[in-house]
Amino acid sequence: MICNHIVGFIRHFSDLLQIAFVTYNSQSVLTVLLAAAVCTKAGKALVSRQFVEMTRTRVEGLLAAFPKLMNTGKQHTFVETESVRYVYQPLEKLYMVLVTTKNSNILEDLETLRLFSRVIPEYCRVLEESEISEHCFDLIFAFDEIVALGYRENVNLAQIRTFTEMDSHEEKVFRAVRETQEREAKAEMRRKAKELQQIRRDVERGKKGPGFGGFGSSGMSSSNTSIITDTLIEPEKPKPTPVPVRSSGPSKALKLVGKGKEVDDFVDKLKSEGENIILPSTGKRPSEASKSLPPPAHTESVHLRVEEKITLTCGRDGGLQNMEVLGMITLRVSDEKNGRIRLKVNNNDKKGVQLQTHPNVDKKLFTVESVIGLKNPDKSFPLKSDVGVLKWRLQTTDEALIPLTINCWPSESGTGCDVNIEYELQDESLELNDVVISIPVPSGVGAPVIGDLDGEYRHDSRRNVLEWCLPVIDVKNKTGSLEFSIPGQPNDFFPVSVSFVSKGSYCDIQVTKVSQVDGDSPVRFSTETSFVVDKYEIL
Repeated sequence: MICNHIVGFIRHFSDLLQIAFVTYNSQSVLTVLLAAAVCTKAGKALVSRQFVEMTRTRVEGLLAAFPKLMNTGKQHTFVETESVRYVYQPLEKLYMVLVTTKNSNILEDLETLRLFSRVIPEYCRVLEESEISEHCFDLIFAFDEIVALGYRENVNLAQIRTFTEMDSHEEKVFRAVRETQEREAKAEMRRKAKELQQIRRDVERGKKGPGFGGFGSSGMSSSNTSIITDTLIEPEKPKPTPVPVRSSGPSKALKLVGKGKEVDDFVDKLKSEGENIILPSTGKRPSEASKSLPPPAHTESVHLRVEEKITLTCGRDGGLQNMEVLGMITLRVSDEKNGRIRLKVNNNDKKGVQLQTHPNVDKKLFTVESVIGLKNPDKSFPLKSDVGVLKWRLQTTDEALIPLTINCWPSESGTGCDVNIEYELQDESLELNDVVISIPVPSGVGAPVIGDLDGEYRHDSRRNVLEWCLPVIDVKNKTGSLEFSIPGQPNDFFPVSVSFVSKGSYCDIQVTKVSQVDGDSPVRFSTETSFVVDKYEIL
């Protein structure tokens, strides 16, 4: 046993002599650190940082050879090969290994190794593979603070902690100032929104009459259809509006007939709450459910209705996808003595419409003289019934023919979307009344904050629609814009739909004279012209 102790003492003494010899020969040589790694006892690298140009294959090969070079049972802290030196320290089931050149200073290597070993517990609570892998980037950043380009930096553990945290007083001040500015901006936005709402309420209180409201409609057929629409802009105390005449025929939908005053009161209440009420009757086409002008108070025994309906679809980025205008002249004769008449038509259309007369109308007479008369002049027009005598159709994709252009520009911001929408009247001969531009808005995010506004607006939270209401758009008021902000995405604000009514003809086709077949004596007549929307969307 004494011999074993003597042999161990001699080996330990030889190690010390070897360290002293290496130190003596490398006093003037700077330590070059090739790599630092945390590996398992089998040589599997968990984290490895190379400080000089080395391939991954070489590093993995060096670390894989490391466990085979260690002598079991000896308390050495370094191992050498022909080309490199391993300086290592056990960390429970792992090893902290430094790979250096053979001519490096072993004492500096040991001091560097101790610093590396102290850094690891700063970031890893448990010295296990999973913990090392989870905090691998933190360890690599710390390793870079210890060694740069293979040479040891003059830093301690506290400095490494400060450098890796990158704590900056200037950054804290900047963040505090920015948060304060954001809070002030939000408070200012809420204050401005309250001011705008108060101004709108004051304006509504100052109104003495009801806003422009809904209309009863009469379609291109003879059915006595009635449509009750919501008032676009309601004052606080709206005046009661007369209820249009209701159909006496059977209805399979809402049955609001036969109840007398109770029904009228119920309809008025729904109108005051902003509801759209449609009273369908049998034989009614879906296209007839559009706004129309009210019938004139007085009509002559010969009454003409010139009706046009537009269907338009545009893209949000521009471009007319489809536009169709359908028109018809309807004749109603209520006096038998005026049954045999002819109508002089003035066609000023320059858009290229296609005309078609009724089968019983003399087409040759219309083609040559623009006069509508029956093929058999001895016959009379039907009495007390609406008869369509002429109809026309215009279908185009020419953007120059769009009567009213709508541009909607939603742009994302930090708090949602800023939406700018504008209109422009391209056909200056038209006067559009009761224009409503409906913009869908996201649900559950509250009311939009309105900025610049021409006209008035109404937010329907039940239908999630913002309605921009303009009483008149004509040549004096041909452009306008609306700006608002609300949380959401750009696609949330499409499709935009438009509705309006006009007392003018889009295709400019009118009846200028009515005369008797016998004697060509003039006949008094009344005319009712309307241009309404069937569908007008920006997709």
